[in-house]
Amino acid sequence: MTNTDVSPIEVSIPEAPPIPGLRFRRLAGPSDYAAMVAVYTACAEADQLDEAVTEADMANFMENPVGSDPARDRLVAEIDGAIIAYSWMTHRLETAGDEIHQHRGYVHPEWRSLGIGTAMVRQAWRRASERPLGETAAGGPLLQAFLLESETAGHALLSSLGYSPVRYAFRMRRDLASPIPDLPIPTGLEIRPAHPEHYRTIWEAEREAFQDHWGYSPWPEEAYHRFVEFPHYDPRLWQVAWEGDKVAGLVLNYINVEENERFGRQRGYTEDIAVRRPWRRRGVASALIARSLAALKDRGMTEAVLGVDAENRTGALRVYERLGYTRLQRWTVFRRHLPNLAEIDP
Repeated sequence: MTNTDVSPIEVSIPEAPPIPGLRFRRLAGPSDYAAMVAVYTACAEADQLDEAVTEADMANFMENPVGSDPARDRLVAEIDGAIIAYSWMTHRLETAGDEIHQHRGYVHPEWRSLGIGTAMVRQAWRRASERPLGETAAGGPLLQAFLLESETAGHALLSSLGYSPVRYAFRMRRDLASPIPDLPIPTGLEIRPAHPEHYRTIWEAEREAFQDHWGYSPWPEEAYHRFVEFPHYDPRLWQVAWEGDKVAGLVLNYINVEENERFGRQRGYTEDIAVRRPWRRRGVASALIARSLAALKDRGMTEAVLGVDAENRTGALRVYERLGYTRLQRWTVFRRHLPNLAEIDP
C-alpha cells in the first residue's frame, strides 16, 4: 500500500455481534496507525506481551506487505468511529508444500468476549478461501495463527474454533551481568563494518540460510524493503562474518529505545542469527553472538533477548542455552484446515 490515506471500504461480516456503533472496514492508511498502536499497547499490558510497537513499526509493517494484499488483508473494527480492534493476513506456499494463510489480530481488552474476535477470525477464513495459491499438500489449505502463552483469551478463542497447537517457539533472555565468553572467529573469516552497499548481500545471505527453517517460503522483494526500513536496526551493532566477498554468518543486533523507555529497562536484541550451510558446525554463530553480547553491554544494555523455534533443525536452541540464554516466554503456533465455503457460510 502507499503511505497516503484512502477512503476506507466498509466490510460486511455476517457474524458481527449486535453492538451499537460497531463497524468493520478496510485500513485507511497512516491516519489509522496511532489508534492501532494504542490498541496494541492496551493488549500488550493486558496480555503481558513485553514488547512495544511504535507508529514507525506499524508504518513499516503495513506499507511493506509480504505475501498479502493491503486492500484485502487488513481489517479494522471501530465503535462510533474509534478503532477498537485490527487484524491482518499473509498467504504463502511453503517449500514443504503447505498452503498457509496466517492471521493475527488484537481486540482492545475493554471490548473482548463480545464476539468481535470470533467475527474477525471467521472473516479471515473467507479471505483465505478467495486466495488459492495453487496445488497444495494433501488435506488442503491451512489456517495458521500464533500466540504468546500469556494471551489466554486468544488461546481459548482459537481452541473453540478448531485450531490445535503444531509448533512452539521461545523468547529467551541473557543477563549481561554474567561473564561473556571470548570466542574466536574461525580461521579465514573476518568481521567487517556493515555499510549500505552491503545490505543487499547481507539480506540475501540471511534469506539463503533461513531456507532450512520450518515453515520457510521464498522471501519476496517486499521483505527486503521491510528489512532496510526497520526503524530500530543499527548497523553499527551488527556482527557479520565474511570470507572474501561472501557472507558466512550474521547477527543483526538492535535496540528499541522507545520500548526500553516504556518498560524502564535496558534491553538489546540479538536477532536475525544466521549461518550459511558451508560455514555451519564451526562455531560461527557462537562467536558472533558472544561479540553481540559484548557490543550490547558496551552500549549500556543489561540484558539481551532473542526468539527461537523450539525444534530448530540447526540446533540453535542448544547453542543459545550454552551461551547463557534462558527461556523467558513461549509462543504457540496453531493450525487448522480451512473449512469449505458451506461450513464458513452455512
